[in-house]
Amino acid sequence: MSTTFVIGESPGNGSACQIQDDLLAVTLPVMYSIISLLGFFCNALALWVFYFGTQKKNSITVYMKNLALADLFLALCLPFRAAYQNHSGPPELCKVVGIIFYLTMYVSIGLLSLISLDRYLKIIRPLQQFRIHAVTHSTTASRLVWLLCSATMLPFFFEGREKTGPCAHKCFHFKNRSELGATLNLVAVATFFVLLIFFLYSYGKISLKLHKVSLRKTQQQSKKTSARVIPKTFVVLAIFIICFTPYHVVRVPYILAQVKIISDPRSVQALHLTNELVLCISALNCCFDPVIFFFLSSSFKRAVLAALRGKLKAVFQKNEGVLNTRKSITDSRVQRSELQVEEGPLERQ
Repeated sequence: MSTTFVIGESPGNGSACQIQDDLLAVTLPVMYSIISLLGFFCNALALWVFYFGTQKKNSITVYMKNLALADLFLALCLPFRAAYQNHSGPPELCKVVGIIFYLTMYVSIGLLSLISLDRYLKIIRPLQQFRIHAVTHSTTASRLVWLLCSATMLPFFFEGREKTGPCAHKCFHFKNRSELGATLNLVAVATFFVLLIFFLYSYGKISLKLHKVSLRKTQQQSKKTSARVIPKTFVVLAIFIICFTPYHVVRVPYILAQVKIISDPRSVQALHLTNELVLCISALNCCFDPVIFFFLSSSFKRAVLAALRGKLKAVFQKNEGVLNTRKSITDSRVQRSELQVEEGPLERQ
């Protein structure tokens, strides 16, 4: 490792951290603050809708509730990320904020995968009823995602704080990584790319199925169906790729730099800047997920439009009335009534 960075070595007299954030030192706190405000408002509204105003409860609703909760936690920790970006901070607070940041990221990845699996099964095999479609099983699956991700983060909580190197005092900055930490990070990266392959395969199959359906329709019907189905079907894939793929592509060389396999000073500086940028892009997930809610939940859609018009209370009263009139409709009947491929699953949710 070049002595320019002296990462992992005891800092000498007058030594200073040479890995700088450059323009990101100014732009990242602003970006994190904006993302935090938008993410908090949108996901707080989503949780309110899902718990008090939703018309029906099914597997997708369960996943969206948990996704909104994860995004709300992320939005709450981002102000600390903005405040201590490239600055010193209380070590334990920095560690907790960092863990929440990555915990919510991988919980979101897991939940988006479950939403995609749910939609894949309902479109490709609409006549079959799978256990994962039941509310009890989807709730269990969501809890397992939280449990697994939390268990994976525990080693980082108990990992000793980095005490050497001139950059060690900074809260969210480039630091050396232990072999255990590097291994866990690489496993997380590998898991992501396995899920990405699943996404590409499942949405490829969905595209073929929708194409076959469109061939049986007139041109006008096909255009109308496509305009309605495509946003609902592919919004999850788009958000998954935009928010998380850049981060995981950069993560492998970044980890190699943390364990000093990559030691060229310019390369380390470039990897640090790129890593900070893609981390900010991944945080945009908490603002983009409400777009999923908007397309997949008619209750959330009405609440958003009503909030923009200042009529949110009236919408919730209307939702409660509809909910009371539909108590006798079972979850399975609702799901089966919406499995027409040309309309897309959960078209009227």
